[in-house]
Amino acid sequence: MSVAIALFTRDLRVHDNPVLTAAARGADQVVPLFVVDEALVPDRCPPNRAHFLAAALAELDKELRALGGALVVRRGAVIDEVDRVVRETGAASVHLAADVSRYSSMREQALRRISNTAVQCHSGSVTATSTELVPSTGRDHFAVFTPYFRRWSAAHHRTPLPAPRSLSVPPIRGEELPRPADLGSGQPSPRLRVGGESTGRALLHDWLDGPIADYARDNDDLAADATSRLSPYLHFGCVSPSEVVSRVDTATEGGLAFVRQLAWRDFHHQVLAARPDAAWSDYRTRVTAGPDDEKAVAAWRDGRTGYPIVDAGMRQLRAEGWMPGRARLISASFLAKSLRQDWRVGAAHFLHWLVDADLANNQLNWQWVAGTGTDTRPHRILNPLRQADRYDPDGAYARRWLPELAHLPGASIHRPWREHVDPADYPPPIIDCVGS
Repeated sequence: MSVAIALFTRDLRVHDNPVLTAAARGADQVVPLFVVDEALVPDRCPPNRAHFLAAALAELDKELRALGGALVVRRGAVIDEVDRVVRETGAASVHLAADVSRYSSMREQALRRISNTAVQCHSGSVTATSTELVPSTGRDHFAVFTPYFRRWSAAHHRTPLPAPRSLSVPPIRGEELPRPADLGSGQPSPRLRVGGESTGRALLHDWLDGPIADYARDNDDLAADATSRLSPYLHFGCVSPSEVVSRVDTATEGGLAFVRQLAWRDFHHQVLAARPDAAWSDYRTRVTAGPDDEKAVAAWRDGRTGYPIVDAGMRQLRAEGWMPGRARLISASFLAKSLRQDWRVGAAHFLHWLVDADLANNQLNWQWVAGTGTDTRPHRILNPLRQADRYDPDGAYARRWLPELAHLPGASIHRPWREHVDPADYPPPIIDCVGS
């Protein structure tokens, strides 16, 4: 019998999974393999992502068992473990999801050196691959989102694939499903939400069943919590972005606004694929950071800047491992533009705490805010007071995350220094802010 390996990386699902589908169609038996990669865990896997990953693998195993298979777990160096499975089963092919990070590129190249084995990468983490949508100028990537989105909107997007009807797995040894402690160290956020494919698909169903209709109007309303919260499931591949796009009605204002955010994911992946150094180096050197200010950075990390709209977002990040997009923009702008600190400091903090911390989206969003990325207005500054007045006018969001200021009525919470709040309870602003 012919055998293929479906190597799960960031595609932890059975529905619309090109990796699993290709493996099942090309061989009599499939090894659904996940390697607990010693190059990444536990030291490089923060606690929030470790807990989410453990839950996602458990749900993936359950989905695979419903098809007659099971997840085969190994621990070690990915290349070594795949090579062992090839030798144990005689597998002639290895299928995995394409990715854009430097590490994933090195992993793919190493896999191709395994003897007598064909390696096939499949696009499943984004809706459009980096090479499908390129500018007519001959460049290898778009440097501005708007023209990219026009090309993306006009492109043909593939039809989602059904889950395989059944799977046959050859006899092979596997380890127990990993626990969070096996994947990362440290305590997770106390209000962290975890899940996998079945949880993500239920969340998607509920989102499309109603709330998406108001997305264009409410997505920046911080108190409304009017975003899908699908980002962790997209990051770990528990939900397919192609399937999400196919199920959204873009004729509606809310649907189009939501799909635009998915296109941003593809755009950032294209930029990083073309410029992998942009993960930690300036995409465009246009703005010079000020001198390091460890005290100011610590206040920002702890949600003690004296600006409630900034501090509320930073405290939500610590409490949930997640924050709304608008809160991310406000807090990032405050660090990079108002405090004039290096964007890499903030990006690293987000990478540690965000459960959905995708390298392409996290780093390039930070560069966009900092003025070193693809923003066509690199000197834009988001004034936290104006942002608060616009996106948390009643102070409900700030009040939710700053209990020491909960007694302040309405919008007055955003200017606590006017209400004679004791500095021992909440600090005065660490700087005076300007901007839009």
